[in-house]
Amino acid sequence: MKIAILKERRDGETRVAATPESVKKLIAAGHDIQIEKDAGASASMPDSQYEAVGAKLGTLAATLKGADAVFAVRAPDAETLAKLPKGCLLVGQLEPHGDKARAKAFAEAGVNALAMEFTPRITRAQAMDALSSQSNLAGYRAVIEASQIYRRAFPMMMTAAGTIAAAKVFVMGAGVAGLQAIATARRLGAVVTATDVRPAAKEQVASLGAKFVAVEDEEFKAAETAGGYAKEMSKEYQAKQAELVASHIARQDVVVTTALIPGRPAPKLITKAMVEAMKPGSVIVDLAAPMGGNCELTKADEIVEHKGVSIAGFSNLPGRLAADASSLYARNLVNLTPLLVGEDGALAPHWDDEIIIGMTLTRDGKVVHETLK
Repeated sequence: MKIAILKERRDGETRVAATPESVKKLIAAGHDIQIEKDAGASASMPDSQYEAVGAKLGTLAATLKGADAVFAVRAPDAETLAKLPKGCLLVGQLEPHGDKARAKAFAEAGVNALAMEFTPRITRAQAMDALSSQSNLAGYRAVIEASQIYRRAFPMMMTAAGTIAAAKVFVMGAGVAGLQAIATARRLGAVVTATDVRPAAKEQVASLGAKFVAVEDEEFKAAETAGGYAKEMSKEYQAKQAELVASHIARQDVVVTTALIPGRPAPKLITKAMVEAMKPGSVIVDLAAPMGGNCELTKADEIVEHKGVSIAGFSNLPGRLAADASSLYARNLVNLTPLLVGEDGALAPHWDDEIIIGMTLTRDGKVVHETLK
């Protein structure tokens, strides 16, 4: 099939949906790859590298002409969507949760859309799970950003002039991003604690050398969905957890928040009062900034300073590691491709496969995902 790779047009988006490595694999599998000029420039992948492995470079119009599938990092804007060939397959991080208007726009454009965010969390789909691959890098980068904003060293240092105490880092949410944040902070020499509402997270946190902090009551023991996501907790539990967290945060130097519930605004975990209880010079990095933030003072794409505490709301942390993030995402797409073609290599999505069923937003001009009907 002919696969089109477009230059991302979202402000601040530095990633690309194909790398020279992934293009080489796709061409070896018999696919024709057309890439818009400069698509990989912001990820340090010049056009010459794509041409060297056999990709064809061209304008937006030339790239889309005759395309069977379009691989993207983010959903195309309305202008680009209108130019996609009718009946083509769009695969990307389409931000589908609860966005019926966007899904309807895909359907009206005659595009069959697959959302990478809806990749089922099953063993067979792990290599296609873009949420995990990108969250892993986001967790790492969050701690690196925190170390840049924090005006002190992370590790304990013993010098002739005296000892510098290790930074205290608290990670809220121990999913993929949170666990990587814990591991990174530990590597930098910090004393790390973490919290999560899922019981399974306690053992994972401990395995990375961090201390687990949570109200471990009966509700806590049942606070995980079948898909491995955190459930929304009761007001009573949230109050008890907030009280525990408030006293703990006041003693921390760096806090990284990662709590997200698919399709809903980010839960507010850190209040203004909690921020004001922290020491001047402390740092909060809020990975939930794009969904409203876990801290009530967070502003997306800004570093807010409140009474000496810096609150960083980076909305695209994987994009701050564009080359590696693009590489992992492109591999996710390569791993998905066999489910998009028939034995002859032509476009023939396996519509009855549980992975494709779970990812499909629109098909044949209709919104088909059960959460968006």
